[in-house]
Formats: sequence, structure tokens, C-alpha cells
Amino acid sequence: MTFLRPLFFLPLSIFALQAAGTLDAYLIDVEGGKAVLVVAPSGESLLIDDGWPGYGGRDNHRIVEAAKAAGLKQIDFLLISHYDIDHLGDVPALLAAFPVKHIIDNGSLRTPGAGFERRYEAFAEARDAMDHMTVKPGDKLPVKGVDITVVEAAAKGIQSALPGAGAPNPVCATTPPKAERASDHEDNMSIGLLFTLGKFRMLDLADLEAFYQYKLVCPNNLIGSVDVYNVSVHAQEKGISGVLEPAVRARVALVGNGPRKGGDPASWPILRNAPGMEDIWQAHFSVAGGKESNPPEDFIANLDPNCQGKWLKLSAQPDGSFTVTNGRNGFSKTYEARN
Repeated sequence: MTFLRPLFFLPLSIFALQAAGTLDAYLIDVEGGKAVLVVAPSGESLLIDDGWPGYGGRDNHRIVEAAKAAGLKQIDFLLISHYDIDHLGDVPALLAAFPVKHIIDNGSLRTPGAGFERRYEAFAEARDAMDHMTVKPGDKLPVKGVDITVVEAAAKGIQSALPGAGAPNPVCATTPPKAERASDHEDNMSIGLLFTLGKFRMLDLADLEAFYQYKLVCPNNLIGSVDVYNVSVHAQEKGISGVLEPAVRARVALVGNGPRKGGDPASWPILRNAPGMEDIWQAHFSVAGGKESNPPEDFIANLDPNCQGKWLKLSAQPDGSFTVTNGRNGFSKTYEARN
């Protein structure tokens, strides 16, 4: 479906974002679910997932708070990566709380049982009443000012290398693929995205698990290197393939974990020791990880399990440089462009 784009006057806050020329991404704390708000240099916005439902509307409140902090009057595109409860959230309630123009998804529900149908039906009713589109691998999202390529959707990935990618991945020869987990089929329906702004690249595969990651980078790396990797499945072990991490050579990993979900201790050494990795930033201190498997406190948005939902903010420049800021204490670190 082709989106309708009505003409309207842009608010002053949007012009300020255009002048800044940055790609901004807010990793919103939804307690081990997913909600990432991206604002392009054009001022157009993309929200990836809606966190959890319930909890007194907690996650929708945090999303709206982040949107207002970003100077937004509306969310232009809401992308639901897949239909697990911690990603689908309560979309009808979000639509009632804050304007959303368009919805993007991976198609109809194909994972029966476990309560999926009822949650999906409420979402689909709201989605079908507005402009929406379904994406497939290789598609480009219609967000102005940034290139966003779909690399995975509905358990299918890109089949040819992206520009600048395609080199053999030597790690594949010594790292066999993990088995596909049939019990987590919906995870692998995830929409995976590659963001490109000039020389800057960011990879977000939602909940894509190791078995499907393997196909994207073995035997050849179809994605290439990135600057930032928003780690799959909240950095649970099932989302760590051992072949993706060295292939993409991210300088920074962003982990959308909760205090007791994600940020698995077994994931830590693979991420920490991945080639090119400089820092890991997390939404939460991982209780299971302890001091040994967590980054320094300044790189963690929420230290206490009973937190106030602080976010991490990424701001990237077309020259490839970027800054990550901790919403809890204002600590930030700038990463200069690669040579």
C-alpha cells in the first residue's frame, strides 16, 4: 500500500532537528520489552515496537514522554517487528494517547496459540483502520532523511549482499549454526533493519535468533560492518550467534534488557570480545550478570530494578561520528568517525 502524505506545516522543533542533521535514537526502557524511537534528520519519526501492555499503561507513557522530549507532535511510522507481547504492547492505547500516522508490520499472524490471536486481533483492527504497509527483505522504509533497509522479515532474509558487503566470514568455518528453536517461532518473524546516514550504520534485528542470524552472515557477510548494533533478543543467549558479532564489527552495542530479562551473563564475553567493540550500553543493570558481566555504571540507564524508566539516546552524524547519552545522569561519550 502506498502511504498518503498530506501537506502540513512543520513545527519549529522539527526545523531544529533538520538543522542539527543528526539521526537520533532513543532506547526507551520498557523493562525487557522493546521500544526504540528513531528521529531522522528530516524530522520524520519511526517507533520500533510498543513494549508491554498493562502495568497501568507504563510503557505507552514512557514512549509518549520520549516522543515529547524529542520535540515530536506525532509518530510518523509505528513498526511492529513481530507479535510477541513485549513488542506488540497495547497499540490501540498508544494511538489514543499520541498521534500515529502509519503502521508497518510483517503481515498476518502466523504463530498460533499462546494467546497470540487475541492480542493480534486487537492490533489488526486498529492497524486496518489507518494507512499501513507490510514489508519484505530488501524493501526500504519510507522515512525521509535516512536510508532504512529491511534485511529480515517473516523468517526470510536478504539473499544478496548489500553495497560494500559480501566478503567471506571466516568465523563460520569454526562456529557451527545453533539449532532453530521451534518454541520461539515468533521471534524469528522479526523485522530486521539496517539504518544508514552517510557513513553511519546501525543494525537492529529485533528478536531474530541465532539460527536465522547465521544465514545473514554465513558463509558470506551480506550486511557488512556497522557502527552500532542494537543487540537481538535483549542480549539473551539465544540471540547471540557467535558469527554475527565478529562479522558486523560494531563499535557500540545497545542492549534493551530488563533487570531480570536479557543481558545474559553468557552473552557478555561474546559481545565484549567481539572485534571492534569499544563499549556496551544497557537499559538496565543485569541482576544475573553481577559486576563481572555488566558495563560500568555510567553506561547503564537504570541501576535499580525499581527504576524511573530512563532511556539511552544515540545521536549520529553523516560523517560516521556519534554520541551516546545516559538519560539517568547525563553522562555521554562521543565516538569519532572511523578512518
